[in-house]
Amino acid sequence: MELRHLRYFVAVAEERSFTRAAQRLHIAQPPLSRQIQQLEQLLGAQLFERNSRPLKLTETGRFFYQHAAQLLAQMDELESMARRVGKIERSLSVGFVGSTLYGMLPKIIRRYRQLHAEVELSLHEMSTMDQIAALKEGRIDVGFGRIRLDDPGIRRVVLREERMIVALPLGHPLCEAKAALSLRDLLKETLIIFPKSPRPSYADQVLAAFHDRALKPSRVLETRELQIALGLVAAGEGVSIVPKSVYGLKRDDIAYKDLDDDKLVSPIIMSMRMLDESEDIERMLRLIYDLYDEGAMEYQAPGDRAGKPPQA
Repeated sequence: MELRHLRYFVAVAEERSFTRAAQRLHIAQPPLSRQIQQLEQLLGAQLFERNSRPLKLTETGRFFYQHAAQLLAQMDELESMARRVGKIERSLSVGFVGSTLYGMLPKIIRRYRQLHAEVELSLHEMSTMDQIAALKEGRIDVGFGRIRLDDPGIRRVVLREERMIVALPLGHPLCEAKAALSLRDLLKETLIIFPKSPRPSYADQVLAAFHDRALKPSRVLETRELQIALGLVAAGEGVSIVPKSVYGLKRDDIAYKDLDDDKLVSPIIMSMRMLDESEDIERMLRLIYDLYDEGAMEYQAPGDRAGKPPQA
């Protein structure tokens, strides 16, 4: 069995069509069919139900696909890491979702550059979903996101669970209603969520928080990014649930209120390729843990210390 057999088989399994798989692989259909037949002969088992349209995998085919896809992902990962190790200059590409910039990510990057000036760092804003693809393709080496995704080729480390807070227009009646708000208090408000795409995203974490408590906002407004959401809040178009680190923006046209449920959190997750154990990445992870030990990962608004709701 050769590597091309696996690539051809996975393409047919995912496209569920020899014609589309041949187009994807940029080869003619007859040789593709012959390669699949050869693979089945080597395995002594049929992998596809030939009479079904679209093509369906047999039970053996489903088993073989799971392991073949994982093996190919590991091969791509190995190739990417080998290219990286072969570079004369050391570099580290970091992907991040925009909301992490309001937390500790800038301090992590500054500290890393101070301690390891020989490593060229490059930053790329991208969604968590795009980070996973970029890691597999070797376009980035580390990702900082908020969505929990299970992928056999990706290693994840949850760095912290960040509390969610509510952003309100300055002077909104809920600003003085009570020390901490509940999601039920927001049901009559227009809920502004972000990002609109791609999904899943932080927006789905917010919607899931309502759904898990059998609550449904009266109106939901989707926006492209956090800054647009905050702009709409300031304009009185609604309210938004944001990570607590956003409080650091110190806007004078928005008030922030705590939520009364300590389970309302959004994780900050560091993602790496499963097999990538390079020293540069391990150094970054150790640096982050050092910042934890320094207490630098804690966000505390004035209202938390004084017993009053924080306002900007």
